[in-house]
Amino acid sequence: MSFRKKLYSAVTASCAAAAFATFASAQETTTAIPSTDAQKAEKIERKGFGRHNGFEKGMHGKRDRGMRGLRGIELTDAQKQQLRYIREANRPDDATRQEIKTLAMAKREGTITAEQQERMKTLRLQAREKGEALRLQIDDILTAEQRQQIEARRLEMRKKMQERRELLQRSPATTEKTTDN
Repeated sequence: MSFRKKLYSAVTASCAAAAFATFASAQETTTAIPSTDAQKAEKIERKGFGRHNGFEKGMHGKRDRGMRGLRGIELTDAQKQQLRYIREANRPDDATRQEIKTLAMAKREGTITAEQQERMKTLRLQAREKGEALRLQIDDILTAEQRQQIEARRLEMRKKMQERRELLQRSPATTEKTTDN
């Protein structure tokens, strides 16, 4: 065997050994330390109060029903428990939810009747009233400082929305679409 072949064989063997050692060390598992209740509570606290601060899916899932404004607000355990109770008490029943879904489907398909439109308006009005009652219930359990934080956020969001509207009105893509018509 020539020197060149021996050198290539040695380099190949050393690369293979290094790769094998790397893969073998990556496969090592550490023994899990049994976690205590305190560690679990700390982990949950780091993550926040459940998924999305306990308010489930957020805007697209429409499950938070106006509670997304509470994200980032430091709540006590008692306040969190009260929020859960308020949320459960104000959850719409399955029949109403199914009726809204059916009416929305009819509207999308263009087969909605005048009677169904009136029913949809009634359901929207009821939902708006219920939302206002829900907001008042939530405000009752918050401290004055927490209410101020929420109000400051609302004002900030309104300001951002106004800036976005103005930006959209000034953007070239928007003006091109309006001039094409």
